[in-house]
Amino acid sequence: MSNLLTNHPIALNALMNETLFSADFTVAEQPSNSFQQAQAQPLITPPENIVATASTPEEFIYQGSVEKRILFILRYPDFDYFSPGALDAFEKILAAVGLTVADVAVVNLANAHNPNDFKRIMQFFQPTRITLLGVDPASLLLPLIPHNEYMRGKVATVFNTYSFEEMFANVEKKKAFWLEFKKFITND
Repeated sequence: MSNLLTNHPIALNALMNETLFSADFTVAEQPSNSFQQAQAQPLITPPENIVATASTPEEFIYQGSVEKRILFILRYPDFDYFSPGALDAFEKILAAVGLTVADVAVVNLANAHNPNDFKRIMQFFQPTRITLLGVDPASLLLPLIPHNEYMRGKVATVFNTYSFEEMFANVEKKKAFWLEFKKFITND
């Protein structure tokens, strides 16, 4: 059996569920006749006038803002977010309800950096309204939500609908989406 080596964050998350800690300990020196012992290097501290800050990478790669607590979740493997046609339709739909792309958060779960974990999505974005654009609720371990219907939760309401490509191919799907989406997004 060979060893599996990775530094990919999603793979590590899937493979390891324990919390790891580093502890300072010493090992008694053993005489070595075949290898040279490494010399300890002194710890370099930054000058007093420079502030060292630890930066943590964003847990999700997304576009827009989380301020209005409106989140769109999609899964487009061929695009960063939307296909060109879908982006145009998305901008028009948002404009029709008084929003812009900058007002909402859009996360593409096809991006390998983004965890496909609803609990982490909720913790990070803290949305009150979530629209699943062509994303199967079961893939996020959510209960069945029929297309163009929504489920109210304690914190957020989840609206499940088709992807833009599915709506482009079927006018009835587009009409059904628009009727329900207007109610969902403007209802406080």
